Amino acid sequence: MKNIDNKVVETIRVLSADAIEKAKSGHPGLPLGCAPMAYTLWSKFLKHNPANSHWEDRDRFVLSAGHGSMLIYSLLHLFGYDVTMEDLKSFRQLGSRAAGHPEYGHTDGVETTTGPLGQGIANAVGMAIAEEFLASKFNRESYDIVNHYTYAIVGDGCLMEGISGEASSLAGTLGLGKLIVLYDSNSISIEGDTDIAFREDAAKRYEAYGWQVIKVADGNDMEAVARAIEEAKMEKNKPSFIQVTNIIGYGVPKKQGLASAHGEPLGADNVQEFKELMGWDIEEFTVPEEVLEEMNSFREKAQEKEDQWKALFNDYKNNYPALAEEYEKWFSNEAPLEELDSEDFWSFDKPMATRESSGVIINRLAKILPNLIGGSADLAPSTKTYMKDKGDFSADNREGANLHFGVREHAMAAIGNGICLHGGLRTYVSTFFVFSDYMKGAMRLSALMGIPVTYVLTHDSIGVGEDGPTHQPVEQLPSLRSTPNMTVFRPCDSKETAAGWYLAMTKKDGPVSLVLTRQKLPLYDATGKEALKGAYIIRKESKETPDILLMASGSEVELIYKAAEDLENKGVSARVISMPSMELFNSQSEEYKESIMPRSVRRRLAVEAGSSFGWYRYIGLDGDIIALDEFGASGKAEEVFIEKGFTVDNVVNRALNLLK
Repeated sequence: MKNIDNKVVETIRVLSADAIEKAKSGHPGLPLGCAPMAYTLWSKFLKHNPANSHWEDRDRFVLSAGHGSMLIYSLLHLFGYDVTMEDLKSFRQLGSRAAGHPEYGHTDGVETTTGPLGQGIANAVGMAIAEEFLASKFNRESYDIVNHYTYAIVGDGCLMEGISGEASSLAGTLGLGKLIVLYDSNSISIEGDTDIAFREDAAKRYEAYGWQVIKVADGNDMEAVARAIEEAKMEKNKPSFIQVTNIIGYGVPKKQGLASAHGEPLGADNVQEFKELMGWDIEEFTVPEEVLEEMNSFREKAQEKEDQWKALFNDYKNNYPALAEEYEKWFSNEAPLEELDSEDFWSFDKPMATRESSGVIINRLAKILPNLIGGSADLAPSTKTYMKDKGDFSADNREGANLHFGVREHAMAAIGNGICLHGGLRTYVSTFFVFSDYMKGAMRLSALMGIPVTYVLTHDSIGVGEDGPTHQPVEQLPSLRSTPNMTVFRPCDSKETAAGWYLAMTKKDGPVSLVLTRQKLPLYDATGKEALKGAYIIRKESKETPDILLMASGSEVELIYKAAEDLENKGVSARVISMPSMELFNSQSEEYKESIMPRSVRRRLAVEAGSSFGWYRYIGLDGDIIALDEFGASGKAEEVFIEKGFTVDNVVNRALNLLK
């Protein structure tokens, strides 16, 4: 390696140490230890253009060990992304683009939000899947317009988290040869030496997963790191795991190799000693002139690479105009509104479970959205999420749009995030609603990043029946509803299910969770696109002003609809409100909300076969809730519903009690 390479590595280390020391907060250990291998990757291998962080054919880089965020901020700044020295000086301060952990959409050049360990490597698996799928669709002889790698830096903590095992196992099964993971093997965790909790041979583990494993004995040996990455790129049929032995907090005598280097500032005296040992005598937060010149030279070459790709794509356009147009359409992320608004999309001729109608809609979408890709955690026959005639994505078939995640819910959701983040594809993932608990970390990140992943969550209540309370969701609805930027949609019939999918396919700024039934539900005349307002009237009251408001979501709408008919015979005028989405309803105008739930009508009854949490804002002080604030029971679904009070008679009686 050239002397300038060593100087850039020193600069990365110093910038990281200074920023963390100024903030009096952060994790210096990883940036100091990983600087050589990260710089080697970014300068010699990573195909990227700082002038355009959204170039579609760039390599993707994921810092899975997101606590070491000053590493990526230093790299982004030096390479010329929109991360200024002022951002570095305000590391971890309110408003800084150099946030505590890397945040997608907040900082230029950050591909995904990381910090919760293990999420990043699973995101990287999703990105690698997306690259393979898109390449199989669009590449032609002499026109590899989709041809890039996905790289990730992971730490011991990432490998301890179970999600990394789930994702890595699948990556090996799928033979994702363009996925390269660099493992910062420094043998230190927050509590001390990793021996206290992590003694496995990670290399053998990854060999067992079906990965190529390469070892680098000294992470400061940039030539050895470069040889390892070159070797990894030569393997086309397996992902590569490069185990790099690093020293945490390298270069700081009183800190290197110790747990104290992980997550606390080095201390002013240690930073000063660190700089003196390197012979660094430049003012803090200053980049040496020779480093600036090297980075300027890199940026010119990076721009040339994108320019070459653009020229290739223009030639591709001339030779394959239809494919080029479709490529641009896929990456535009625009929904086909004309087809989604057509009568065919909304038409159903018989009652069915909403998981079934969702399956019908998925296959309708597959015909109008060729970039739809998704699957389930080994449950497609139950969740009805298989796309007919679309093939199965595998090591042997990169064109298949159906993904088989195996029983790996957490990795599935994070991989879905990665596919979505890559761009060009629309993705959904599916499992039973109760197992959304296993996915919650990744679902939260979908919402935090504001990305449109669709979660298809079936078997939504005690209607699961004989599988019993382990499989009957109770607290999951309020859990997801309480997640900022997550839109939860629980439809009462097939047309509302179509509305949920319409929302999912048109929403660009956050995930949608479709919560669907196992049991068959009726079709209502009044349902349809109006459901996109979150709550609306599906049965009007007989009097000018209703005596009571009945509201419910999903399967319980059937109960309140029938109860309203019984109440009518008893002289009570009841308005029936279907409320598939609290989030959508809350976003409506005050005038609309008043038109659906007039303040003057204080007698209100909400019904939902789940926790009552969240409904109180709609029923007020004079209202009532029929809900499930306990676990379910094993038995036939209809008997469990009766046992737990979800009957028409109970709804009628509770409504009459409110009117006394």
